[in-house]
Amino acid sequence: MDEKLPFARLVPAALQHIAAMYAGVVTPPLIIGQAVGLDAAGMTRLIAASLLIAGLATILQTIGATNFAGNRLPFVNAASSAGIAPMLAIAETSAPGHQLPTIYGAVMVAGAFCLAVGPFFGRLLRFFPPLVTGVVITLIGVTLMPVPVSWAQGGDPHAADFGAMKYLALAAFTLVVILLFQRFGRGFVKQIALLLGLFIGTLAAIPFGMADLTTLSEAPVAALPSPFAFGAPEFQPAAILSLCIVMLVLMTESSAGMLALGEICERRTDGRTITRGLRTDGIATLIGPVFGGFPTSAFAQNVGVVSLTRVRSRYVVAVAGGALLVLGILPVLGAVVSLVPMPVLGGAGIVLFGSIAVSGIRTLSEAGLDDSSNIILVAVALGAGIIPLAAPTFYTQFPAWAQTVLGSGISAGALVAVLLNLFFHHLGTRSRHTAPALKSS
Repeated sequence: MDEKLPFARLVPAALQHIAAMYAGVVTPPLIIGQAVGLDAAGMTRLIAASLLIAGLATILQTIGATNFAGNRLPFVNAASSAGIAPMLAIAETSAPGHQLPTIYGAVMVAGAFCLAVGPFFGRLLRFFPPLVTGVVITLIGVTLMPVPVSWAQGGDPHAADFGAMKYLALAAFTLVVILLFQRFGRGFVKQIALLLGLFIGTLAAIPFGMADLTTLSEAPVAALPSPFAFGAPEFQPAAILSLCIVMLVLMTESSAGMLALGEICERRTDGRTITRGLRTDGIATLIGPVFGGFPTSAFAQNVGVVSLTRVRSRYVVAVAGGALLVLGILPVLGAVVSLVPMPVLGGAGIVLFGSIAVSGIRTLSEAGLDDSSNIILVAVALGAGIIPLAAPTFYTQFPAWAQTVLGSGISAGALVAVLLNLFFHHLGTRSRHTAPALKSS
């Protein structure tokens, strides 16, 4: 992990990490920016901020800062898709103009919560076995699926041509391109199938006037994100509770990723390494909203890149973090992403969010579903998480704070899963499953 590769090997290996994660990094700002009604310039700033924070967090994680932060593993940190659904719920229950400030206030508190709980998190892991994390990850994919479906129809439900065949055809074309690259591509091409689909789909949209290129010409080439460009943070208790619940799930994912990398790299991951890694998550999540960032966690796809390529050097990932940092201070590149038409994003989003759900199902498959109690736990938790999706008005008679928490399928499902896990496996029992749960998740 401490090997410094020659330039000819270092750069291509770093590019593979960027290719594997780039679509995931820009997904949260794209979705949240659309939900709160940002214009093209606002979207560009939001994407640039996400890239900047991802770069800083990844560099801190791989290089480390004394013994306080940084796990010094080939570990990529960036804005997680797990926070999207709760943040959408916050945006829906917040007044216009207060949506992003309320989201950022909750994210900052979630970051402080991570810093406070991180050193003691090992004791809490038994409350987040694969049963719980599998439910949450599955719900992330399932509850986000309406987003790419709306994108595939044009993105604006109030537009007269929403759902027009030209939009659906472009989304289907993008999806087919991704599937073809995935089926017939090899090596690096196969890894970047999603990015290639976005690129080719956008090129196909230009002759039909479905790609707005004015954003690219108006965006500055280089600029640093401005502090609190979207307003000073606002702190609402219900929003904070929702994001803190998500932060616990993200901390579990990060811890599992660190253990997995330790095994791949044949270096034991101890409690101090996990604590330093979680501190990096907390710092990035706390500081990120100042510039427009979102909750930060591990990127599992990059763990897969390390496992697949067997390139274990943490300096490769540090270089990838540096590249993300450069991308973050070049808004013109953020503008390139923001000009991708909504139907193209819709076609790619079906693959992206569907793969998240599959990841959750894979985790659940290792969770002992031959036990009837576990089956009931997963069934009820998934049901609670799907209620807001199946019946969006189900909680309209509840207080505002309850609507924010329960209106997010991820928060509702996580709460039910944790409570039922306590009921079935902890109350009145002496069993402890911390280590197996963490390794399995």
